[in-house]
Amino acid sequence: MPRPTPFDLVFTRAAETVFPAVRAALERAGQDPAERDGFLMVPEVVSLLHDLRPEEGIGEGMDQLVALLHHAYRYWDAGQLTLPVSADQAAALFDAPPSDLGDRAPRAYYAQFEDRQVWARVVDQLPAEPMDGCFVSTTGDELRVLGIFGLRPDRDGFSAVETAGPRPHALERSDGSPLFSPVLAGGAAAGLHSLVGAEELLELGWRTRALAADMAVPS
Repeated sequence: MPRPTPFDLVFTRAAETVFPAVRAALERAGQDPAERDGFLMVPEVVSLLHDLRPEEGIGEGMDQLVALLHHAYRYWDAGQLTLPVSADQAAALFDAPPSDLGDRAPRAYYAQFEDRQVWARVVDQLPAEPMDGCFVSTTGDELRVLGIFGLRPDRDGFSAVETAGPRPHALERSDGSPLFSPVLAGGAAAGLHSLVGAEELLELGWRTRALAADMAVPS
């Protein structure tokens, strides 16, 4: 059985009741759903953010909550395409950039990697967390990528990290190790991969576009 996505866990009800109203409001205003500032002006969006915000507050995490809601809406608006990335497909993506840059990729989707295959240290001084996947959406000539980490049954919530921009150019690690190579002890023997810094997450988002372009968009 496929693992539930963050959208399945958080936004199933909103997809039925709130997101259609948000779409109608954006259409009436002639607003591009990719533009976050305009998206945040829709009253239904403001109300949903209030409902999602924990009673004890969220502090600096508000930006991540806004990013999660915007990515979830765009994923829904584009047809809820989930891209399951197998271990072999992931290994190919990590090894070299695809020759096809994915010009036919959908405007938004969720790329879900195999469980505990990719790791990153989301918060300094805390242990690394496994990545479930990443929301990927286009904004003009740039991508927004929201990585989802630490999604597991025994945890109430998950970590989210957003990065955005054009395709990184000549990206290298400061220590000279290959991009996406493991930094966890024993990671190489276990066949794991690591993300070091936001640019690697952004580059991974760009690389998934070739796979997404090959998937049929649901009707």
